[in-house]
Amino acid sequence: MNPDTATTQTKWIYLFIGVAVVINFTGLFTTIMGPDPSLYATIAKNMVLRNNYTDLYAWGTDWLDKPHFPFWVIALFFKCFGFKTWAYKLPAILFMMMGVVYTYCLAKALYNKQIALWAVLILLTAQHIILSNTDVRAEAYLTGLIIASVYHFYKAQNGNNIWHLVLACVFTACAVMTKGMFALITIGGAIAGHLLITRQWKQLFHWRWLLAMVLILIFILPEIWCLYQQFDVHPEKVVFGHTGGSGVKFFFWDSQFGRFFNTGPIKGSGDPSFFIHTTLWAFLPWSLLLFVAVFQFIKKGAKNAKAHEWYCICGALLTFLLFSASQFQLPHYLNIVFPFFAIITAQYLYGLASPKNIKAVQITQTVVITIMLIIIATLGYFFRPSAFNWLTGAIILVFVLLLFLLPGRISTGMQQAIFKTALASFIVNLFLNLCFYPALLLYQGGSEAAIYINSNKPDNLPVYVAAGQFHDDFNFYLNKSFKETTPDGMANLPNQVILYADAGLLKEYVNKGFNVKPLKIFKSYAITHLAPAFLNKATRDKELYDMEVAIVQSPKK
Repeated sequence: MNPDTATTQTKWIYLFIGVAVVINFTGLFTTIMGPDPSLYATIAKNMVLRNNYTDLYAWGTDWLDKPHFPFWVIALFFKCFGFKTWAYKLPAILFMMMGVVYTYCLAKALYNKQIALWAVLILLTAQHIILSNTDVRAEAYLTGLIIASVYHFYKAQNGNNIWHLVLACVFTACAVMTKGMFALITIGGAIAGHLLITRQWKQLFHWRWLLAMVLILIFILPEIWCLYQQFDVHPEKVVFGHTGGSGVKFFFWDSQFGRFFNTGPIKGSGDPSFFIHTTLWAFLPWSLLLFVAVFQFIKKGAKNAKAHEWYCICGALLTFLLFSASQFQLPHYLNIVFPFFAIITAQYLYGLASPKNIKAVQITQTVVITIMLIIIATLGYFFRPSAFNWLTGAIILVFVLLLFLLPGRISTGMQQAIFKTALASFIVNLFLNLCFYPALLLYQGGSEAAIYINSNKPDNLPVYVAAGQFHDDFNFYLNKSFKETTPDGMANLPNQVILYADAGLLKEYVNKGFNVKPLKIFKSYAITHLAPAFLNKATRDKELYDMEVAIVQSPKK
């Protein structure tokens, strides 16, 4: 490839990366999805409303599960910009973008600029990365923090630079204060794994790692202090059905290792193959190439271990194996190793020089792209999203035309396959973020009911919800306080109230003599558990249940 052609193709890579960044922001204004994201948003909202940034509260009581760091960041954005959907999602996406930058930095340091750019594009178009920037959880923060930590530890090890070590420890501490002690396994596994395999014993037992442990412990003291003040100082508090619980012990053991061994208060059930088939769809459209890349990397690396870098493979596979052995498994857990996956995949593609290998990649990706587009077209045909309009249709059509017309005109060989794959990812996720998810969230009754009450303000009456139901989506979006109640609990209320409850419960109120005036019915569905019958518009109504907003008055009034 001549220099002019190489320069032109590099410019196109930058353009594709820019578009990929924009695609990752397209879910910024989509309603926060329950149950977990709306819970996290509500906890941060409680921080601001209570002006209490040390204690975590949910459902009207003390909450012990996740550490504080993401809630502090979200609360800061809420404090500055108000309780808005985008104010909840934006900091997480920015942390993810920080992870993209550090993926580039690490890949360039380990390999070269071309591999770094490919790794960035692969990461930005991986399916679950884009999904996680719409359905925002703690993993978006963690992904950025972990790859940043590994990069700065790498620079500290190779450059003997104290400031890189301090930065690495700051990022590591923030990662620990985001998800718990398991973050140390991914970070430590990447660094220690490389040094062990390459037999760099002096580096492995260097004094800097002892200093790093001390610094990390110092930097996580705010988390320890908050947990100690909220729980350890108050053994009378009931947590997980018991008194005398220790927040500090939960942070260091139960929240992570207790889940891993299934001995903690929060339990699950695991499948050793779970993350294999999760990776197959979550890392689309690159997952098949990733599996081959990992196999080839280990095969070649085993012949001459010292000639290879092992940071990415050790950080990724150690985490992957531990998650697979765990009894508590969720798809989004895997996001934290996607930067490593992207680098591994990019270096593999870069190393394929023969026309035969490049042709094999092109055929593989053509099959993957075709399947993805068929699935998304089928979803659109049966779901019939109400958010689909001429503008979104035109945008998607433009990218479909680009998929067929652009790659062959601007690139050849491997980069042509990469551009085609990226364009397919753009098409899929433009449909999901602009059409599918906005339409899907209309069936999240709690948020829709809260938005309705905010807009209509029926007589400014006090708001109640049916006791015993999860209502974090309702809680976050409602611009006023509310209380829980039951038919028996409402008997002595002095005035009319607005009640949000399911239709069946409202019938109980009517049967007990309450005066019930329905205001609006919200067709609802558990949107995180999608079933074919719901996705098919022709059979959807049978899967829905009614949630209602009504004015309720006690029988005495």
